Amino acid sequence: MHRSAPRLSRILACAAVPVMLVAVGCSSDSGSDGKKNAGSSSSGTASAKPSEPTVEPAKFTDLPDPCTSIGKKTIEDLVPEAKKKGGTPGGSSDLSVRGSCSWNGLDDQGVKGSQYRWMDVGFTRFDSDQSLGSGAERATEDYAKQVAKTKASEGAEKVAAEPAAGIGDQATLVTYGLSKTDEDFVYATVVARTGNVVVTLTYNGAGYAGAKTPSSADIVKGAQKAAEEAIAKVEEFAGSEDSSPAKGGSGETEKDTKKDQADAKGDADGGDSPKPKATPKS
Repeated sequence: MHRSAPRLSRILACAAVPVMLVAVGCSSDSGSDGKKNAGSSSSGTASAKPSEPTVEPAKFTDLPDPCTSIGKKTIEDLVPEAKKKGGTPGGSSDLSVRGSCSWNGLDDQGVKGSQYRWMDVGFTRFDSDQSLGSGAERATEDYAKQVAKTKASEGAEKVAAEPAAGIGDQATLVTYGLSKTDEDFVYATVVARTGNVVVTLTYNGAGYAGAKTPSSADIVKGAQKAAEEAIAKVEEFAGSEDSSPAKGGSGETEKDTKKDQADAKGDADGGDSPKPKATPKS
């Protein structure tokens, strides 16, 4: 009997060991799962970010041909004897985003001298971008930059700027004088915005060989008229069924284009068209 008591104690001690191990194991697993669950919960909470507000869609998704944005009659009135009635397009890698066109002509009035005129129009369109803002916001920023750039034109004298009412969503008229080729030029630039498109139109002129310098009022009137037509063309083009850039026009426009191409070839071949002694540059 004395020997059996120690033996019974040893058996009970060995039997208690697995129970303790199981208890420890359960406690350990429970802690691990708790940490995992807590981690998953916090991760899910961190990844849930508020969605950014969607920017306003751009109003215009394309641009018209700048060379057809101003009426033929207006060009004849503002640029008499235009060398190329159909205009000279500016270089652009994407006409749906940026485009320009210019006209220039010398009206020889014999003993009364000659009148020189230059006009150019440029379009810039801005798309809406989630990180940069809406097309209208981006165009508004560019509009302000173009006004400032015009006012800071090199050599400009007597610079003045004022709002141009009735042209697009907002417009500014900048006027100044500039002396070049020994003549006094009068400048008027209209910078306007409609939706997400910025239109910049410049009109200037000078008298040659004794002819009078054009009045600032006439130059301003011409610039505003042309700018109104250009803005209207942008808005009309956006609402037309064909939203691709205008590449043609009426039969008269096509004839003018062919004639301009022939004139350009003649100039390249050394044409004998009359030129002023000092050719003005814009």
